[in-house]
Amino acid sequence: MSLLEIDNLQTHFFTSGGVVKAVDGVSYHVNRGEVLAVVGESGSGKSVTGLSVMGLIDAPGRVVGGSIRFDGREIANLPSHEMRQLRGARIAMIFQDPMMTLNPVLRVDTQMVETIHAHRDMPKQEAWALCRDTLGRVGIPAPDERMCAYPHQFSGGMRQRVAIAIALLNKPDLIIADEPTTALDVTIQAQILHLMQGLVEEDGTGLVWITHDLSVVAGFADRVAVMYAGEIVEQATTDGLIEAPQHPYSRGLIGSVPSRNRRGARLAQIPGGAPPAVNRPVGCRFAPRCAYRMEGCAAPQVLRDNVRCWRAADLPAFEEVLA
Repeated sequence: MSLLEIDNLQTHFFTSGGVVKAVDGVSYHVNRGEVLAVVGESGSGKSVTGLSVMGLIDAPGRVVGGSIRFDGREIANLPSHEMRQLRGARIAMIFQDPMMTLNPVLRVDTQMVETIHAHRDMPKQEAWALCRDTLGRVGIPAPDERMCAYPHQFSGGMRQRVAIAIALLNKPDLIIADEPTTALDVTIQAQILHLMQGLVEEDGTGLVWITHDLSVVAGFADRVAVMYAGEIVEQATTDGLIEAPQHPYSRGLIGSVPSRNRRGARLAQIPGGAPPAVNRPVGCRFAPRCAYRMEGCAAPQVLRDNVRCWRAADLPAFEEVLA
């Protein structure tokens, strides 16, 4: 049984301009000790899917359909008091901006100890020691001193490490990381990726890594789910996706990475932009931007063999396209 199973999830926002179908029939799963990368451009529904799992969708949005099963238990639209028991204890989320986690007017030790006491009865001194050790575990030097600091006294990379430490305090079974390294320089980004990969291997934690950067995915994730306009358009192993992407959108993402282009050739790009979130196309949502579109693309597309494209088997080999 998978640790997390999302089946046909639909999260919509009911606005004065119409219904925004941010997540529209998404399905994927994550196993214990596995890293699943969810990739796609901004507005594809990656973050909203993660927030739906955490029960953090605010009005005018709500989960209107589908299933979210965590460790065999249905948690979609779980009562708020029951969701609070899971959130922070068995399921944790790391945000792109660590200040969404950290309170700027409270010392780090206060915030970390409160995180433990929200879910466990533990003597304050023992909780403080656990927090200090966790800061050291995520690579923060002189953790005894840093426990007494305020968030503004940390650099951006160190604040993100504190946010990761808070997510790890109660040893959650599942962590959802929403582009936590986007605002960091590449050196700190590599350190955090190495840290997270080690934690997954040591503790058997399931990790959903939400990103728009495919260069982060290679060598880090076990599997990849590609999202576009509120749907999963392709799922594959990381190596399989990078070497032989099947969906035209996945091909566009991989082809736009500079290392995949011939020396001296122009950088590949996907023309146009994503469709509006209201009144999306009835058929293939990528068709207006697709070089392979045909009349059959006007019909609704379903996920077959983990690809949402009826022409996937007929497309030329990816390496031929790059040549």
